[in-house]
Amino acid sequence: MNKKTIAFVTGGYSKEAVISYKSAITIENNIDTNRYDVYKIDMHPTGWWYETAEGEEVAVDKNDFSIKVNGEKITFDAVLIGIHGTPGEDGKLQGYFDMLKIPYSSCNAATSALTFNKRYTVAVAAFGGVKVARSVLLIKNNFVNADEIAGKLQFPVFIKPNNGGSSIGMSKVNEPSEELGMAIEKAFAEDDQVLVEEFIKGREFTIGVFKSRGEIITLPITEIISKKDFFDYEAKYVAGMSEEITPAEVDEEIAEKVRNMATLAYRLLDCRGVVRVDFIYNELEQQPFMLEINTVPGQSEASIVPKQVRAMGWTLQEFYSALIEECFRY
Repeated sequence: MNKKTIAFVTGGYSKEAVISYKSAITIENNIDTNRYDVYKIDMHPTGWWYETAEGEEVAVDKNDFSIKVNGEKITFDAVLIGIHGTPGEDGKLQGYFDMLKIPYSSCNAATSALTFNKRYTVAVAAFGGVKVARSVLLIKNNFVNADEIAGKLQFPVFIKPNNGGSSIGMSKVNEPSEELGMAIEKAFAEDDQVLVEEFIKGREFTIGVFKSRGEIITLPITEIISKKDFFDYEAKYVAGMSEEITPAEVDEEIAEKVRNMATLAYRLLDCRGVVRVDFIYNELEQQPFMLEINTVPGQSEASIVPKQVRAMGWTLQEFYSALIEECFRY
């Protein structure tokens, strides 16, 4: 069997790069090197680099996404994308690889760009029948003051940067007050667009969904019980700040609704590879409300998707091989 040559890209240009490097450790430790020749490419603001076994940094030729090692030019059969935030999660890299006709493991450029924008994601999902929270989008240059929101939404509300992930810049505000303006400014420090979203009371579930051999597969559901008021950056990445139960201890009827809604969202948004869909299950309406979709979900040891993969009975090696092989179906 001819081994395929795979570029595994990590790093990125945003604050989420630190999460990319954590994910990279898990991915590197679990890629099947008997099956693939893997080259890790660090996409850094100073350039794109491959580090040789001897510690030499080799620059990537961006004209055709190739590297030269020991005088030999190496091109890639496919790319495994492990970059959280820009440019790996927002469609920029995907468009670049599309132009070079190199297959990759994530959603396509259009879906990546759409889902990176939380407001656009919920608008498109709602149009297709997915339940979402009511929200207001604020644009930096057009935003007047916080008072205009008080009449439009019921409190409590979440304030979060509209683009990006890892819950950076996110706040919860319980009532109209000067705290609302401060939370909006905090989010505007991270992005030019801010989403203000009504709080939905209920249990928080998250579920990985991926495609293998053309079939959509849902991973076991995780329930998140945060020790903070909500699942923010600290709750996500600081040990002991949240409890994650995988698989979730939940009635099959509720689990089926979450799985069905996640599969619907995956289809509606034309997703590829693995995504993670976050929900709040509202007991009153007996429905899961979708919060967002992560198209490059975390893969660190503390991350949810690797735990779900193991709970399904797969090894991470089998999982990453399935993601790589799926690249070649498009």
